[in-house]
Amino acid sequence: MDRILIRGGNRLSGRLPISGAKNAALTLMPCALLTDEPLTLRNLPRLADVDGFGHLLNQLGASTSIEGTNPQDFGRVMTIRAGKLTSTEAPYDIVRKMRASILVLGPLLGRGGEATVSLPGGCAIGNRPIDLHLRALEAIGAELEMAAGYVKAIAPGGRLSGGRYRFPIVSVGATENVVMAAVLARGTSVIENAAREPEIVDLCNCLVAMGASIDGIGTETLTIEGRDRLHGATYAVMPDRIEAGSYACAAAITGGSLDLIGISSESMGATFDALVEAGVTLTPIKDGVRVEAGDTLKPLTLSTAPYPGFATDMQAQFMAMLCKADGASVLTETIFENRYMHVPELARMGADIQVRGRTAVVRGVDKLVGAPVMATDLRASMSLILAGLAADGETSVGRVYHLDRGYERLEEKLSAVGADIERASDG
Repeated sequence: MDRILIRGGNRLSGRLPISGAKNAALTLMPCALLTDEPLTLRNLPRLADVDGFGHLLNQLGASTSIEGTNPQDFGRVMTIRAGKLTSTEAPYDIVRKMRASILVLGPLLGRGGEATVSLPGGCAIGNRPIDLHLRALEAIGAELEMAAGYVKAIAPGGRLSGGRYRFPIVSVGATENVVMAAVLARGTSVIENAAREPEIVDLCNCLVAMGASIDGIGTETLTIEGRDRLHGATYAVMPDRIEAGSYACAAAITGGSLDLIGISSESMGATFDALVEAGVTLTPIKDGVRVEAGDTLKPLTLSTAPYPGFATDMQAQFMAMLCKADGASVLTETIFENRYMHVPELARMGADIQVRGRTAVVRGVDKLVGAPVMATDLRASMSLILAGLAADGETSVGRVYHLDRGYERLEEKLSAVGADIERASDG
């Protein structure tokens, strides 16, 4: 099993390219199931989750081909052809490894009129039921049953009717699933209290490029006029705002300066607002944003919230960064109830963090020290990388398969801007 070894203390400096967004890519790939024509996705990140989702699409009868074979290139161009679906079942062996697999439910139901999908897996960061997915699909005409760990959905008469649904709470995945199902419904669907994340906007823009009719993109109310069919398209995956935020934290915690290439301040919202409050300087440049650490990091009070609030996917990285702040910070996690599993690992490195329920108090320390630590989920693993970059001595991060799910060539990118970091195998 691989480990990441970091010898901390280096100030990061230079240009760092931001890859295509993992969360957007895993939403755009199942769009290919909605048409018998090819969907070509550009700027697709090289990630284990992307490869896994491609394998799931293959299981359903879609072919995937990648343009170019240069392993040094960041991003890929993938063409997905689902001319004929050979299966409408997403099996447990694949779905259990990746929660995003549930996103084939809506497209399969919309195009084929039926779908059988295993309950999902993914990071163990708390209870993430799919009841909102199912309620929304029922509201637009699906008939559902659950048995033996699978959801079986049917559109009576082979096609969804359309309808109206208001989410009781904002759900990104459920919004994505019902939108993909609704674009091929017979009638109109109105989705209220829809998630507004940039990745939702990216999904809707891709679907429109394929011929869908969606009004209200970027707002909490989406009106979708069902179409008889969609066509193929070529679409570029948006830059990864979570990766960009993570590397911005890397610049801040090491006292460095990084040019994040391919991202814009406008797309970063609450993450960049929080960095500025912490004393970090952000400057737009021609092809991205320059992130420069201040003389000292200021403590923050942050609470995670649905977009446009502070993203739960940035909580762990900010916690690591704030371990070096001058004072006490307060972080409150409102989205997932079990997303502080990185705290004991950070404590092994000298962090002073107290957790009370969903609130963590982070008191800045003079120094962090390298230690063997274990990643528990994707974003938690990045928090350990960040702590290792600032720590005295060597940090060994285990279970890096979590990192490989969401960060494209992390050690290569960080090495290029001055980090002493490498991947090692235990054999």
